[in-house]
Amino acid sequence: MTFSISINGTKHDVDVADDTPLLWVLRDVLGMTGTKYGCGIAQCGACTVHVDGNPLRSCLLPVGTIGSRAVTTIEGIGATEAGAKVQKAWLDREVIQCGYCQSGQIMSAAALLAANPHPDDADIDAAMAGNICRCGTYVRIREAIKSAAGEA
Repeated sequence: MTFSISINGTKHDVDVADDTPLLWVLRDVLGMTGTKYGCGIAQCGACTVHVDGNPLRSCLLPVGTIGSRAVTTIEGIGATEAGAKVQKAWLDREVIQCGYCQSGQIMSAAALLAANPHPDDADIDAAMAGNICRCGTYVRIREAIKSAAGEA
């Protein structure tokens, strides 16, 4: 079945089964490898993308449910105001260690700041819950989010 989906502002026609997870459409069909496969059960957050601005786990999101909604990936998040601030803060605070989870972390942080430009610690905890970092850079992640919000 052919689907027309908007990713980072560009329309893509993909010929896949309607139950194909968006993650595999992004990575295997479109060659957009910034979104990572982590657990495959929507628990780790590595595969987080935005669908109409909402952070969703793409590993279990069937492409057939996307419809006309806009998808933003790590490749396109820097074009948004919140995404650009988060990416700069990530670099300034040297958040990344191994880097594997960081695209999902950035996507969740950007969604938080787009919805709440001045989050408190509880807001950050809630928004980032489920984004797992094996390297344990949580302190730097929180610092970067606060920096992007202009609070640090």
